[in-house]
Amino acid sequence: MGQPTGVALTLLRAEAAGVAAAMSIVAWNLGPPWWLVVLVLVAPDLSLTGYTRGPRVGAAVYNAAHTYVGPLVVAGVWLVSDNRTAAEVAALWALHIGVDRALGFGLKSPAGFGETHLGRVGRR
Repeated sequence: MGQPTGVALTLLRAEAAGVAAAMSIVAWNLGPPWWLVVLVLVAPDLSLTGYTRGPRVGAAVYNAAHTYVGPLVVAGVWLVSDNRTAAEVAALWALHIGVDRALGFGLKSPAGFGETHLGRVGRR
């Protein structure tokens, strides 16, 4: 199966928008400090520096920061420790990923930055 197109792509992007909307509501209700919002919403994109080591390393580092596994692990920390900051970080991190995917920025392929699981990004 290749990259999603048509209805499948629309559903994947709508799903991501739903995650982003839900996580924005969660974050709003948690009320994190402004500096944490800025930090967590920007931090995953720092993974782009992995591309200085080539497309294979870049894709691996970017994908590690842009899967829902990270926010789920942090949410797990919150559940076992009742650490409110962990809940805030998990919600904001998942919000970042949801917005990225809703905009079409998917997980990267080692073939190149523009090749993602949601299709090609950038100039065609």
